[in-house]
Amino acid sequence: MDSFFTALGPSQSLNAIDAVFSLTLSFVLGLVLATVYRWTHQSFSYARSFLHTMVLAAIVITVMIMAIGNNMARGLGIMGAMAFVRFRTPIRDPRDIIFLFASLSVGIASGAQVHDIAIIGTLYFCATAMFLAWSPFASRREFEGLLRFMLPADSPSQHYLHDIFQKYASSTEMVAMREAIQGEVQEYSYQIRLIDPSYKTDLVDTLSKLEDISEVSLVMQRTTVEI
Repeated sequence: MDSFFTALGPSQSLNAIDAVFSLTLSFVLGLVLATVYRWTHQSFSYARSFLHTMVLAAIVITVMIMAIGNNMARGLGIMGAMAFVRFRTPIRDPRDIIFLFASLSVGIASGAQVHDIAIIGTLYFCATAMFLAWSPFASRREFEGLLRFMLPADSPSQHYLHDIFQKYASSTEMVAMREAIQGEVQEYSYQIRLIDPSYKTDLVDTLSKLEDISEVSLVMQRTTVEI
């Protein structure tokens, strides 16, 4: 029974050195997770803000856990606060959600009178957010794009596609193929990574000169996904 009331009582606060070490560790591990996600990302859609969210989320949760400690009352208070919040307004940018949770964690730490955690956590979070905003971290410069064109299934021009792709692109992957114009032609969609961004016009012009090919278009990912 005594241990139960001890759990509800105040917990020992971390000192400044332990707090900085814990925040630094979560920041480094968040960078590792975000980097691995970036290396293994293969789909066409890509958002730099999502990687920033992963790093910032680790710091926010670290601040919250350090504020709670082994105090059950604080944990129950956080559960009640999260149940009270209703996100009725759609938030498109995940970084906005993280900043909202950061304000909640700072409020919880301040309300629990863990002042060192609240101050250090706020300064560390703001410094990390500015570092991610000003640094080139998570920016992709591989010049990926979506290539589309129409070509008859039995066209001899198909034999030249591989040589053209090899000349202008470092990697290509077919993402879709469907019949068009009542089955007379095939519509191809390729995810393509250019060797150099200046090759965009040359690739489209070279493909357009092939026999029987039509409606050649190349939409670059960098201009449509990351603005």
